[in-house]
Amino acid sequence: MFISLDGIDGGGKSTQVARLAAALQARGYRVQTLRDPGGTPTGEAIRSLLLDSELAMHRRSEALLFMAARSELVHQQIRPALAAGDLVVSDRYLLANVVYQSIGAATAGSPLAPDDLWRVGDWAADGLRPDLTLLLDLAVDEARRRIDRPADRMESRGPEYLEAVRQAFLQQLPKAGAPGSTVVIDASQSPDQVHDIILAKVLAELESR
Repeated sequence: MFISLDGIDGGGKSTQVARLAAALQARGYRVQTLRDPGGTPTGEAIRSLLLDSELAMHRRSEALLFMAARSELVHQQIRPALAAGDLVVSDRYLLANVVYQSIGAATAGSPLAPDDLWRVGDWAADGLRPDLTLLLDLAVDEARRRIDRPADRMESRGPEYLEAVRQAFLQQLPKAGAPGSTVVIDASQSPDQVHDIILAKVLAELESR
C-alpha cells in the first residue's frame, strides 16, 4: 500500500511519517519512507535546486522540475517497493505539486491550471496515485510558529500565499484520491493524538484490503 502525508510545512508531516513507519514495523510490516521531492540522487539534487537555491525560474520550469524528481522517485523507489510487498509512506506527493504551482504569488508568477498539473503529474508518475492520502491541516499562523529553520523558496512567499495554499490543499484533496482514499486530520492536536488518528486510519485501510 502507498500512503502519502501532505499539508503546509509546520503541520508535522516528517514527524508523523517516522512515527507511522515505526508503528507499522512494530506490527510486522515492511515499510519504506520517502520524501517528495527527493528520495533518489537525482531527486535530491533537484530538491536542492528548487527549495534551497535563489535561482529565479519560470513557474512552468519549477513545476516540471518537481515532476521530474517525482518520476525518478516512482520508478526507482516506489514501484519496486510496492512490487516487493512493502508499505510505502511518503512525505508529500503529487497533491503538493498541484497545490503550490496553482496558487499565484507576487514572487512566483502566474499560477498554472490545476487540471493541467494533474495530467502532467500523472504522466510523469506513470499514473501512480497513493492508496491513502492524509492531509495534516493547520492554521498558517500556528504552522509558521512551529517552523524553526530559515524559510525555503515556497515559505518565503508570505502568509497570504501560504493561506491560499492551505485552502487549495483542502479543495484539491479529493482529486488526490482518484481512486485512493483521502482524510483530513486536524494537525493542531498534540503529536500523540495526531499519530493515533493516522495509525487508526492506516490500519483500517489495510484491514479493508
